[in-house]
Amino acid sequence: MDCGTSMVKYILFIFNTIVSVIGILGIVFGVLILNSIGTIEVNGQVGFPPQALLPIILITLGSIVVFISFLGCCGAIRESVCMTMSYAVCLLVLLILQLTIVVLLFVNKEKFNMAMGEVIDKAWESREAREGGVFDAIQKSLKCCGRNGATDYVGQIFSGGLPASCCEGSCLNPTNIYGGCHDKFVNFMAGSSETAKYAGIGLIVVELVGFIFACCLANNVRNYKRRNGY
Repeated sequence: MDCGTSMVKYILFIFNTIVSVIGILGIVFGVLILNSIGTIEVNGQVGFPPQALLPIILITLGSIVVFISFLGCCGAIRESVCMTMSYAVCLLVLLILQLTIVVLLFVNKEKFNMAMGEVIDKAWESREAREGGVFDAIQKSLKCCGRNGATDYVGQIFSGGLPASCCEGSCLNPTNIYGGCHDKFVNFMAGSSETAKYAGIGLIVVELVGFIFACCLANNVRNYKRRNGY
């Protein structure tokens, strides 16, 4: 094996080791965020609130990155054309998916914010969600009150006053009452999507470098084996 191919091999191995660590950190970060968000309980059933979507995506993406990086490490160290090309194809598919998501987030920013707002609007407009405790669980998770604020509860027969989840401490003190859930959820998801966009761009650049190195290594190993076959 020539010096250039050996160098590419070890660069790819080190590169994938670093990417694996980044993937593991992404999983840990996602778990920490998910833990800080917590769960909600409705009618005895425990689940995650709407804002848990992004950390779940982060954990899933981190797991995929770790798997693909492991494949790349094995392919590089074993000088396996099959494993290295499988790694390159997986990386290319992941790269295209991430690029599509990032572009959609940039182009459809307003639509994304509107869609997130509709999640709260539909939950508020559903009588079953309000009386069944779903909206109360959302209020506890987001630390918010009503769709647009505490005034949404004025005249609501089912409320019997402000729910305890609307306030930090006693609801008799107006300064303890939280703001509306609509704006709070939209702002939370908008901020998270901004972070996701730029983190996605960074990952795309890193994955593109890995894809180029993988193709170079696979091509060099294939040519080396062909030359030795004659």
